[in-house]
Amino acid sequence: MSRINGFVGRRNLLKLLGVGSAGIAATAAGSVLLSEDKAVAQQQSTPVQKPQPVSPDAAIKRLVEGNQRFVEGKRLNPNQSRLRLQETAVGQYPFAAILGCSDSRVPAEIVFDQGLGDLFVVRIAGNIAALEAIGSLEFATAVLGAQTIVVLGHARCGAVSAAIKGDPLPGRIGIFVEDIKPAVESIRKKTGNIQENAIIANVQYQVARLTESSTILANLIKEGKLKIVGGHYDLAKGKITLLT
Repeated sequence: MSRINGFVGRRNLLKLLGVGSAGIAATAAGSVLLSEDKAVAQQQSTPVQKPQPVSPDAAIKRLVEGNQRFVEGKRLNPNQSRLRLQETAVGQYPFAAILGCSDSRVPAEIVFDQGLGDLFVVRIAGNIAALEAIGSLEFATAVLGAQTIVVLGHARCGAVSAAIKGDPLPGRIGIFVEDIKPAVESIRKKTGNIQENAIIANVQYQVARLTESSTILANLIKEGKLKIVGGHYDLAKGKITLLT
């Protein structure tokens, strides 16, 4: 039977007691709800304890396993209970940070099967390492204790496509596209699908920018407290492939 933060899931409780035992089930479910309310009330008055930090490799493993559950349709939806809501209202200790694209089809918590307070997510079109993104990731790692950063690109990225075409763009759209063009130019003469090559090259380029542009991140890496890796998300399959 599944448990969420120590509590039996309500649906599983009803299944356990049987459809014909509606009265008993209602009473038992009420007791579970009462217990949960008491636990939440207690949590509100108890300071949250900072968890022991995981290693960068353990953080990456946790992300990979979560994505595998997502791909297989076996999501656990962890850390999404009312109790977790109260815990994270007091403080946050994300184990990983994600620099992802703003694309609506790539929500990090869902595709990695994580919950409240697990991930510090920075989303910007083209998953570029803009100055604001770098500062946010410095905060996530140096202050909040995230042990890994994943720069997450994805298939059929519109920002990368725009950088490949190189056409003039209205408003401020061209600002983030300019930050992708160096990656595109590095693979112009490479054989194969130029868009997919450019998407991967852009991820690798932004990973390099993070370490080259931030003394804080570079020092954390030297101390063995942080790893920065790239990832490619397949929109059709939901699979994330880590890039070296």
